[in-house]
This record gives sequence, C-alpha cells and structure tokens, in this order.
Amino acid sequence: MWQLYVWGKQTLAQLAKAQGRSIPWVQKILDTHELPPVKIMPQALVLIGDVTFFGRGYGILVFRCQQSKQNIYWKEVTKETPEIYREARRELESKGFTIKGMILDGKRGVREVFSDIPVQMCQFHQTAILKRYLTSKPKTQAGQELRTIGLALTTLTEEDFKKLLEEWHEKWKDFLVEKTFKIDQKHWNYTHRKIRSAYRSLNTNALFLFTHQRFPELNISNTTNSLDGFFGKTKTLLLVHRGLNQERRYKVIQEIFRV
Repeated sequence: MWQLYVWGKQTLAQLAKAQGRSIPWVQKILDTHELPPVKIMPQALVLIGDVTFFGRGYGILVFRCQQSKQNIYWKEVTKETPEIYREARRELESKGFTIKGMILDGKRGVREVFSDIPVQMCQFHQTAILKRYLTSKPKTQAGQELRTIGLALTTLTEEDFKKLLEEWHEKWKDFLVEKTFKIDQKHWNYTHRKIRSAYRSLNTNALFLFTHQRFPELNISNTTNSLDGFFGKTKTLLLVHRGLNQERRYKVIQEIFRV
C-alpha cells in the first residue's frame, strides 16, 4: 500500500476504495510503515549539493553522488546557509566519506565551505543569473554581446572564455563607467548597473565555471542537472498528496530520496 501511495500516485481515497476500508484506516497503515535504514558504504565521491524548497520556510538539503545518481545525505532545513552545508560535510566526513569535488549552483558563501577541494559552479545557473540581469533580449549592443558570451559557456574552454570576457570589457569599459544624475536622489548612479552586475557575476565566477576542465580525472559535471531533475520528479510525486503535515510529507520525501 505504501508503494502504491508514493510511487503509484494513489490518493488516500483511492486506496481506501480499493481496500474497502476507511480513509483514516489507510492513513493509520501508512503512518505505521517503517522505512528501512539506508546503507551506503563510505567512499570517495564527487557530490552535487543544493537545497529545494517545498513551501515557505521548509526545504531539504541534498548531497547527491554525481556518478551513481544516488542521494547520500538529506536533511530538513528552514533556509539555505553556508552553515547547513558545513554541517553536512562534517557529518559525512565523520562517517568516513571523502568529498573529492563539489558541484554547486553558486549561492554566496557556500563554496567557501569547500574551499580546499575543487568546486564547479553550475553553468546553467550562471546563464540564469545573466538572464535576470540582461533579460532574453538586451536593448544595448554591450548587453547583447555579453549575453552571447554567457550563452556560449558550455562550448568554450576556460582560456577562450576569459579572453572573450577581457576583450568585451576592454571594448566597453568607458560605457560601463557612464553615470546618470538622479534628481530625486540627488546623486549620481551608474547608468548601466545591470550590465555591470552581469559582467561582475561572470568575472567573479569565472574561476569556478571551468573546474571540470581543470580536473578531468574527477569527471566533474558542469551542471547540477542530475539533482535539479530529481527535485522536479519529487515535487511531481508530492503534488498528488497535497495537505500533508510536515512529518508525513518528510516521510514521503525520504522514500523518494532513498532511490
């Protein structure tokens, strides 16, 4: 019944009808189902780490093995901070795991938790950051050219990317320092703040966007797609069971994450 509930997307009402019993009886059976412990042998791994939220103030931090596509750590959290990643790392290492590399989405402060190992920032998340600053159709030529460089991330070498970014900056450096006087605020602001922010993002993150090229022996992915896709699958399964309290919801989540 538990398998039908989680993986078969059967509602309480559907299970009750199939069993010829009441909904409270079905819920009681599901509540008494015990999840067997997950046993994963300590080993050296490249991990993908991220938090997904299932509502305001309720999320799950997950560390997923890049190669085996197996989740090896998950925990309920209320917000995403460097400390929850630090705690997860401590717990895994205390159990004998060795983290050879991390793939992250670029949250501020999180990659410092793994400053002693190779860290790859998801290139797709970087292009998403650019889209927020530049939109899909930048109005200026500078914005259009910078967007083109960003969209080519997955096809460029680190050397070529840095060269293109440097050439772009040299070409548009005077444009970037243009200022406009804001009468209502009574001071000067940079005219092209969003383009400046987009460039700063690319320039700051450049060191972490090509880690997969610098450490080919680790076979690091350049994206967090494996974990992002898994999060989408989890939320699709949970949609069937709306209105669950936190304890029951987490039990369903744990069943899904165990696979």
